[in-house]
Amino acid sequence: MDQFQAALLGALQGLTEVLPISSSGHLIMVPRLLGWQESGLTFDVALHLGTMLALCAYFWRDIIELTLNFFTGLAAKRALSPQQRLPFYIIAGTIPAAIIGKMFEQTIEDIFRSSSLLIASFLIGFGLILAFADTMGAKRWKMERLTLGSALMVGMAQCLALIPGVSRSGITITAALLLGYNRETSARFSFLLSLPIVAGAGILKLGHLLKHGIPAGETQLLLIGIVTSALFGYASVAFLLKYVQRNSLYLFVWYRLLAGAAVLIWLFVAR
Repeated sequence: MDQFQAALLGALQGLTEVLPISSSGHLIMVPRLLGWQESGLTFDVALHLGTMLALCAYFWRDIIELTLNFFTGLAAKRALSPQQRLPFYIIAGTIPAAIIGKMFEQTIEDIFRSSSLLIASFLIGFGLILAFADTMGAKRWKMERLTLGSALMVGMAQCLALIPGVSRSGITITAALLLGYNRETSARFSFLLSLPIVAGAGILKLGHLLKHGIPAGETQLLLIGIVTSALFGYASVAFLLKYVQRNSLYLFVWYRLLAGAAVLIWLFVAR
């Protein structure tokens, strides 16, 4: 891997981890289409750390508020406010994905990662599901109406993000829309719900890297990946949260359909 590849893959991670178009699908298919070797552990760490930094930088006020509300909620002797309940809902929504990821991540990767056809199918299929949710969802509820049941259902949907081509933000936004929440609330809760998972994955992979050491010559690539992933991730969060205030999600639906179709054409025509 050279510096250009590191910068491109970092930018891809930052954009596609946040937007509902599947980071894993892109990070598998783009190198495959270009004939590049897949990135190793070092660069995988860089991509996850960059995304974690982007989310923490954008939501730092929310993180502080969630932390304070968590402790005030623990100490409260009366019914909790919606703000005090939110950190507990995020924890509850994180548990399903954490358990499924721990138990089945490697198995899912072994089954789905090698199949370009399946990745293309999931890009298209879950794009159509997102279109259905964006069209048919009531879009009436805001964050204050979030319930424990809704948080758990969105958290269960997040488990599907282990499959390349699905998209973590895409499936959680889809689930929230189907439950009746508006686009802005669905996107914002999706990002808040991703914070523990993204942070946990980044820290876990960093621990593995530190245990084995950074291979010679890869430190610069690591830094390039972290910086580009963080910068593009931050810009993507800001864009999406502003975009959904006035626009439908069909931009991302059409992109998913075109990307999936492009992979199918490559598989059956261009190769």
